[in-house]
Amino acid sequence: MKTPHRRQMKVNIEVPPELDAIYANFALITHTASEIIIDFARVLPNTPKAKVHARIINTPMHAKLLLRALRDNLEKYEAQFGEIKLPDEGDALAQQFFSAAKPPHPPES
Repeated sequence: MKTPHRRQMKVNIEVPPELDAIYANFALITHTASEIIIDFARVLPNTPKAKVHARIINTPMHAKLLLRALRDNLEKYEAQFGEIKLPDEGDALAQQFFSAAKPPHPPES
């Protein structure tokens, strides 16, 4: 069975020169029935509070497309630079970053 040919739409992306890049090493992901909410924060060792610097709200379909794009780019990255090593579950810093955070309440829809 042939797969249907998909037309790929070209989109011109403009990045404003005044746009500030924000470093985030932590993401809190929550959802409602119609939205996936990703809050990006910066967590520092031995600091009990992290500030959210950006909130991105997607539809579930767009979040799944983002997941696909991230997976594709990580595979290309690892092909070029080698495997990305994840910390062990017993790693204290990883535990601080990835298990102790409490997600904020999602915005009212």
